[in-house]
Amino acid sequence: MLRPHKIRRFPIHSLNTTRPIFTNVHFGRKRKALSLGLSIAGLGLVGLVGYAWNQDRHEKKPTKTGVSVEGPWHFYVLSTLPLRTLSRWWGYVNRVEIPLYLRNPGFRLYSWLFNCDLKEAEIQDLKQYRNLAEFFTRKLKPGCRPIDSGAILVSPADGKVLNYGVIEGGHLEQVKGLTYSLEALLGKEHLARLQKAHAIPSPDHIPHISQEEFALVNGIEYSLQDLMGHDKEHSHNSIKDASANQVDLLNSTKVAMRSTFDFLRSRDQNLLYYAVIYLAPGDYHRFHSPTDWVVERRRHFSGELFSVSPYMVSKLGNLFVLNERVAMLGRYKYGFMSMIPVGATNVGSIRINFDKELCTNQFGKLGPTGTYDEAVYTKSSAILHGHPLLRGEEIGNFELGSTVVLVFEAPANFQFDIQRGQAVKVGQSLGNLKPEP
Repeated sequence: MLRPHKIRRFPIHSLNTTRPIFTNVHFGRKRKALSLGLSIAGLGLVGLVGYAWNQDRHEKKPTKTGVSVEGPWHFYVLSTLPLRTLSRWWGYVNRVEIPLYLRNPGFRLYSWLFNCDLKEAEIQDLKQYRNLAEFFTRKLKPGCRPIDSGAILVSPADGKVLNYGVIEGGHLEQVKGLTYSLEALLGKEHLARLQKAHAIPSPDHIPHISQEEFALVNGIEYSLQDLMGHDKEHSHNSIKDASANQVDLLNSTKVAMRSTFDFLRSRDQNLLYYAVIYLAPGDYHRFHSPTDWVVERRRHFSGELFSVSPYMVSKLGNLFVLNERVAMLGRYKYGFMSMIPVGATNVGSIRINFDKELCTNQFGKLGPTGTYDEAVYTKSSAILHGHPLLRGEEIGNFELGSTVVLVFEAPANFQFDIQRGQAVKVGQSLGNLKPEP
């Protein structure tokens, strides 16, 4: 007789059939959500880059000045990137307030990475720097940068000497084998877009009476217009002349001729010199006056914002005439003097302390290469016809790091006392007159 088959019964909880199914479904949903999130983020990033590229494309205008990117093929690709807009966004990030608990470790990490000397900072408590911009542009303790009073010219910034020498044939040497035009660096007069003259009050540190002595020391034998090759035939703008020639300067201040120009050589005996100093991200970001001089005008070139690292300088031709820069032009004891702070990637902001109207890396400001906005400082001083600066006086600052170019006139026996690649500090001698035999 057949026995009925015995059915074994298992507890329902031991089958565990629903948990794996639920887990797989849950994991699948999370994976889909993650994929969707990454896709949206990717599209957003592409959209932001596209928007930035479109902004840069609308800002850039064709040029007939003959200045263009020169270098390996990847630099041409680099020139298509929206570096101006990205630098502008980085400027916004720089001003975002950092939580208090992150300031000390964050700034110390940055200082360790870029070799910053925090002992020199005027404000030692890192928590007082609210954002990156305040930390980058921090002031130094008084006396940290002694100024060499015996030198004709001192370093305007902390940094590395990239190049220096005599300007020959109207060209400056960027590196061996690469040169750029002095005229392109400082600007052709007929490419100016005149701005309203700046009415800056006379500086407190130079009282009215002392300005006569300042004029005596900084008088020049010929006008800035003459040196820059003013061409009335090609001038398309009526630019007010802010320079003060010898006759006007001496008459306005009623200073006797005596030995005003005894120490000056004739124009034929003077040479034009240049020096280029690179500020790394870890360097002190403020720049100072290289000598006692009078700034008569400034020219703002709204150019590109390529990196100005030593590698880029050695490879990318016309770098300093393509990048955004502010050329301050004037006169000093031995003739023409100019100082040109040059912008770079993530360094769109160049600040000039006595020029509050200057605003760099602004949307829509980029014109054809070589064009610039010009402003004069005639109203800064009725006696000096410009803005006086004392040797070592702070002029302005960069956000992050960049480059300062000096172009100046000096007697033929001027001699640099620096070397290429040398680290220099503000106030350190750049050169002096060699004793004549």
